[in-house]
Amino acid sequence: MRHLQTFRLIEAVARAGSMRKAAEDMNLTASALNRRINGFEDEFGTELFERLPSGVRLNPAGELLLHHYRAMASDLERVQGQVADLSGERRGHISIACSQALLPYFLPRQIAEYRKDHPGVTFSVNIRDRAQAEQELASYSSDLALVFEPVYLVDFEVIHTIPQTVNVVMRSDHPLATKPEIRLRDCLNIPHVAPTHRFGVRHLLDFAARRNSRQMSPVIETESFELIRHYVMHENVIGFQIPIGLRTEENGILINRPISERDLPAGSLILGQMRGRTLPVASARFAMQLAHALGELSP
Repeated sequence: MRHLQTFRLIEAVARAGSMRKAAEDMNLTASALNRRINGFEDEFGTELFERLPSGVRLNPAGELLLHHYRAMASDLERVQGQVADLSGERRGHISIACSQALLPYFLPRQIAEYRKDHPGVTFSVNIRDRAQAEQELASYSSDLALVFEPVYLVDFEVIHTIPQTVNVVMRSDHPLATKPEIRLRDCLNIPHVAPTHRFGVRHLLDFAARRNSRQMSPVIETESFELIRHYVMHENVIGFQIPIGLRTEENGILINRPISERDLPAGSLILGQMRGRTLPVASARFAMQLAHALGELSP
């Protein structure tokens, strides 16, 4: 326990990549921070950082130690949550890495519902793509991840999963709006706005296009689904999104329709945590609430 503050300093240095920058972040002088790190390295018996001309970075020993600290901090947070429950105080902090599609409607509603019963609990909502979300779990930066089409799933323990079709987003006066079923070829033959390759929606679209000897040729590529939703109202093009991030109609102008699953099978929206980790009390309870809410959305 006596080394917790030192571990926080080590983590700050690793994050900043520089003693000077970390010292500024932690409101210390660079010399004081350097003495603290050097003293711990002497006591620990090995150096934790490689000293480089451009700054510092963790060596393998430092990476092992930092992983240990993050696991220990997580366990301590879990115990603190249990103690708070014993005293009748429902406190804690929940960090979640999520896809952008969860931001407009689903996640705000779920957080507000949780905080009605647990007003002492605070949240960090980290917008991450599918690869970054898994990294957040592995580094203990986030307790939970809720992402569309995760990449690796090596350290990812699935809590709940639901299918999500890829939907076409368009103005109500777009020619495709009158079609009873939208085929992928319809989408590829007209101007479209698409997310970049980092996102699960684009991964599914590219895969389906290649299977038909075609390719995506968007007029705009973006990392923002908000931009996609708003841009299609200015130029009569189409965009793509998953249903959980959409309303059936928006202001009577914007509509969405699923692409036929004959061309593009549904992907998976997955709620998960780091494999083998025992979550803090608040995070575990919120995970149960999310799983229940996702279950109600399933077809």
